[in-house]
Amino acid sequence: MLTADSHVHSEWSWDTGGPDSDARGTMVATCEQARRIGLPALVFTEHFDFEEAWRAGEQEFPAAASQHIDEAGYLVPPPLDVEGYFGAIAECRRLFPDLTILSGVEFGQPHLVEHRARELVDLDRFDRVNGSLHTLPVGPDRAEPITLYRHWGPDEVMDAYLDEVPAMLASDAFEVFTHLDYAVRHWPVEQAGPFDPRRFEEQFRVALRAVAESGRALEMNTRRLSSWLPQWWTEEGGQAVSFGSDGHVPTALAGGFPEAQHMLEHFGFRPGRRPEHLWTRQAVPGR
Repeated sequence: MLTADSHVHSEWSWDTGGPDSDARGTMVATCEQARRIGLPALVFTEHFDFEEAWRAGEQEFPAAASQHIDEAGYLVPPPLDVEGYFGAIAECRRLFPDLTILSGVEFGQPHLVEHRARELVDLDRFDRVNGSLHTLPVGPDRAEPITLYRHWGPDEVMDAYLDEVPAMLASDAFEVFTHLDYAVRHWPVEQAGPFDPRRFEEQFRVALRAVAESGRALEMNTRRLSSWLPQWWTEEGGQAVSFGSDGHVPTALAGGFPEAQHMLEHFGFRPGRRPEHLWTRQAVPGR
């Protein structure tokens, strides 16, 4: 049976266009897709960002997100409409009573802006808070890896990203660290060749060890899932995982989940009593 997709976006995420855009209805359509494919549970983790100096280039983001880049070249994401979002969650629970629908956010850089988030909403209202590291410091500003690859060497970007992971763990506002390999998404293949994780193995292991020692779960993001990540997570003491498609459209829901679940079973992780529960590691006979 498919496990819960614990990283899903809808029209309530600013990078889809927002609830007043053509993305309207994505949450309902995603629930309909879950019913079609037999997914028993999902978590709508909408973007929760508070960056004030986020450098960006229009060519680096889809049109729905680029509309939020100002004339000075800074991305200014609008705040999450918390009450509107919870209203939509309640309506989907009414429409799809057999589907477990959890509330959540993907909290960007919580170690820098947790105080601002808590001024807006009681984070305990959400069933799941995923923590994401999307940006890195550039002088007084911050920027995503996709931006930094245009100005820094590829190794410099990757090292800076992994070096900031332990700092993010200073925040206790989130329980799952999402897409720890985020900087790999836009690795400049033409410039640097195929990404080889072994070149950064020690840095990844240090980051994974820090996440494990903090007691948090690691997300297995199925946009790109390679065996080295769950292997190193296991070897560095990781005890729990979630699964997330990071889907922004209904058809992306639970993409790659059968393969990901088999892979994590190989490393000794087993599902909880309910599909929305984290998978935890159990001893594997003979290992």
